[in-house]
Amino acid sequence: MTTPQPYETLHFFGQDPWWLVLLKAVFCFAFLVLTVLVAIVWERKVVAWMQLRIGPNRHGPWGMLQSLADGVKLALKEDLVVKGSDKVVYVLAPIVCAIPAFMAFAVIPFGPAGNEVSVFGTRTPLQLTDFPVALLYVLATASVGIYGIVLAGWSSGSTYPLLGGLRSSAQMISYEIAMGLSFAAVFVYSGSMSTSEIVAHQQPTWFAALLPVSFIVYIVSMVGETNRAPFDLPEAEGELVGGFNTEYSSLKFAMFMLAEYVNMVTVSAVASTLFLGGWRAPWPVSTFWAGANHGWWPMLWITLKIQLLLFFFIWLRGTLPRLRYDQFMKLGWKVLIPVSLVWLVLIASVRALRNEGYGFGEVVLYVGAPVGVILLLALLRDFLRKPEETGETGPAGKAGDGAPPGAGFDPMAGGYPVPPLPGQVLPPVPRRPSRAPKQLQEALNGADHSEGS
Repeated sequence: MTTPQPYETLHFFGQDPWWLVLLKAVFCFAFLVLTVLVAIVWERKVVAWMQLRIGPNRHGPWGMLQSLADGVKLALKEDLVVKGSDKVVYVLAPIVCAIPAFMAFAVIPFGPAGNEVSVFGTRTPLQLTDFPVALLYVLATASVGIYGIVLAGWSSGSTYPLLGGLRSSAQMISYEIAMGLSFAAVFVYSGSMSTSEIVAHQQPTWFAALLPVSFIVYIVSMVGETNRAPFDLPEAEGELVGGFNTEYSSLKFAMFMLAEYVNMVTVSAVASTLFLGGWRAPWPVSTFWAGANHGWWPMLWITLKIQLLLFFFIWLRGTLPRLRYDQFMKLGWKVLIPVSLVWLVLIASVRALRNEGYGFGEVVLYVGAPVGVILLLALLRDFLRKPEETGETGPAGKAGDGAPPGAGFDPMAGGYPVPPLPGQVLPPVPRRPSRAPKQLQEALNGADHSEGS
C-alpha cells in the first residue's frame, strides 16, 4: 500500500449537510455517555473481583443499572452552595471541566476517511471533523478541562479544595509537557497532525511498535492527566478529604465525575488513534479478512481498543497505591520529560537520515553508537563516584537533607511534627523498660517453654 501524501484525506471533510453534522455530534455525545455508564459499572465490578468482593448486584440484572442509580441519587441530593465561595466561578467550574472533555472527541476517527458508509443515502466519513492541527486541538481542550479543577479548588474558599487545585495546576504543567513531546514523535514520523492521516500512516505497522518509548510516555501521561490512581493527587481522599470537589454536591459533583470518565474515554481514544492503529483491525484479523477495515466494521475495532485501555485504567487503580507528591513530581520532571526529549532527538535524527537515503545499518551506526557511548559513560560514572556524592544517608541522616554530614533530623524543628524528606532518617524512638513479668518476656522473646506443656 502506498504511503498517503500530506493532507490527502482532509478533502473528505466539510462537505456534509447540516443535519448530518448534527447527527454525528449527537452520536459522539451519546457514545461518550453510554461508554461512561458502562465504564462505571465495569470498574466497580472489576475492582470488586480483584479484591474478592461481590460489587454492585442490586440495581438491574447483575447490578448493570448501578450507574443509572448513582445518577438518580446525585440528582435528588440537596444542591449546596458554599457561603464563602466565589459563587459565579464556583458554579461555572464543573461546566468548564465537563464541556472540553466532550469537545476533544470531535476529531477521533471511527473509520476511514473515504466516504465508505452511507447515512440516509449520504456518503460520509465516520468522523465528525478533521483539520491539519487536530491534535493541537486535543491538547488545547485537555488543558482547558484542567482549569475547571483549578477554579473549583480556588473558588470553594476552603483549605483542602485549594490544595487539590494547586496540585492539579502543577500536574497539568508537568504531564502535559511529556504528553506533547510524545505527540511530537508521532508528528515527526507521520508528517501530519491530522488524526485521520496519522491512522492512514499506521499501515502495516502501528506506531506503538515503531515508537515504543512515546507510547509508554503517553500512557503514563494520560493517567496523570485524568487524575486517576496512582496519580489522583488532586483528590487524595486520604489526605485532602476529597480534594478539589470537597465542597460540591448533587449535580455539580456528578459533572466532575462525568468529566473524569469522559476524559478517560477521550485519552483512550487518542491513544488508540496515535499508537494502536485507530480504527484498523488487529493483525490476526486483518490478514485473513479483507473487509475488516471497510464499512462499519472499523467502529468495532476502535471501540474494543478503547475498552481495553479503560480496563488498563481500572487495573492500575486496583493494583498500585497512590504516589507521594514528591515522587509524582520527580516522575514527571526528572524521568518522563528528559526521556521524551532524548527520544524525540533520536527519532528526528533517524527520520532525517532515512530521508537522505541512508540505509538501516548506517542509521544504527550514526545514531546508536553515540547513544551507547553516553550510556556507557553514565554507568561508569555511577560505579566510580564516591558514596558521599550519591547523597546516601546513614542512620543519623548525613547527606541529602540539606544538612552537613553527621547532622540528625529533628522532626519538631518547626514547632510541629513533620515527616522526613527523601534521604532523611528519623532517630530511634526511645523506649521505657518493660514492666511485664520475666516469664512473659521470655515467651515474647521466643524462649522455649515446651518442656512444661
